[in-house]
Amino acid sequence: MNVDRITEKLNILADAAKYDVSCASSGSKRQNKDKGLGNASNGICHTYTEDGRCVSLLKILFTNVCIYDCAYCVSRKNNDIKRASFTVQEVVDLTINFYRRNYIEGLFLSSGIFKNADYTMERLVQVAKKLRLEHNFNGYIHLKSIPGASDELMREAGMYADRLSINLEMPTEEGLKLLAPEKNRQDMITPMNFLKNEIILRTEEKKLFKKAPMFAPAGQSTQVIIGATPETDQQILQMSDQFYKGFKLKRVYYSGYVPVLSDSRLPALNTAVPMVRENRLYQADWLMRFYHFKVNEIVNQDNPLLDLDIDPKLSWALRNLQSFPIDINKADLQMILRVPGIGVQSAQKIVAARAFGKLNWEQLKKLGIAVNRAKYFITCNSPQYERRDLTGTAIKQYILAGSQSKYIKNSTIQLNLF
Repeated sequence: MNVDRITEKLNILADAAKYDVSCASSGSKRQNKDKGLGNASNGICHTYTEDGRCVSLLKILFTNVCIYDCAYCVSRKNNDIKRASFTVQEVVDLTINFYRRNYIEGLFLSSGIFKNADYTMERLVQVAKKLRLEHNFNGYIHLKSIPGASDELMREAGMYADRLSINLEMPTEEGLKLLAPEKNRQDMITPMNFLKNEIILRTEEKKLFKKAPMFAPAGQSTQVIIGATPETDQQILQMSDQFYKGFKLKRVYYSGYVPVLSDSRLPALNTAVPMVRENRLYQADWLMRFYHFKVNEIVNQDNPLLDLDIDPKLSWALRNLQSFPIDINKADLQMILRVPGIGVQSAQKIVAARAFGKLNWEQLKKLGIAVNRAKYFITCNSPQYERRDLTGTAIKQYILAGSQSKYIKNSTIQLNLF
């Protein structure tokens, strides 16, 4: 093995992979067996976990050679960049060597499309197959599926990968036609539908036969680029809602457009999507999946864009002050979940705790609610924070002022440590 050449390839193809954000990997429980390598467990992702633990995947492209000329992609055919490609064995060796050195807990493998979809997908599948069968690797594997690949290859991929994902790339078909006219939206939809049906079928098989093989146990996800085309947040979230319901996706990832290429169809090179917009979309997505909000409650014709100053739950509450305040000792769980400053776990604790008596502010604090937000929207067994004569604008200003004050205080504390 030419170490220098492999290192060069790794630098090129790891850098090219940074634009793909859909690499979270929670949801798989592949356990080590027969003295194999690694375990895939809940919480593995290319980020920091809630408890502060940093876990990582080897995140690379198989190749940055591509037959397509998508306007937004740094690997587009007509972009003058240095090209590189791994072999199947090189990716396998890198994964095993990195794992043995405790650098990674799994592999995230994507690729440019060279020759055609099946040719590319076949090589990604070969990597996963070799890791599982030849090296008994039980760590996490996420394969980025290639749009247009055959059902046979998608089925085989699901037998060896923990998660499969197919990028929709643009939130709407119109956006895809504008920036990637060589691509067909249906080539993305067809394998997503196939995977959905296979996952359902294999899940039913697993209920009947304990030894039935796993099939993509962490499900499927997708990614869309935001800001390269003029879709509103309402259009983006409507798309997400449709795909969650229609294809049983685990996640939709939102990737802010990064200006890397000059093209008349794209925003100016100095027009980057603010990170806060990504953050607000993820928060809205969370409300849809875990708080039972409908898209038209979060964004609608009158408010098609998310408020960048405040989170979408607070924004909804301020637009619906007629629904508040609620009595925290009487309201049902679904209404408590809609209170700013109260998360899912805190809401469940509140419902369980009030069976033993009425709750006051001190008890609510101990249950983990953010009183600085929730106090404008609830009453409890204490009048301490009650003030009900404020407008939505005034409440927003008070909360933003409190957040700014807290930020300044924390910054001062950190400076005093040095």
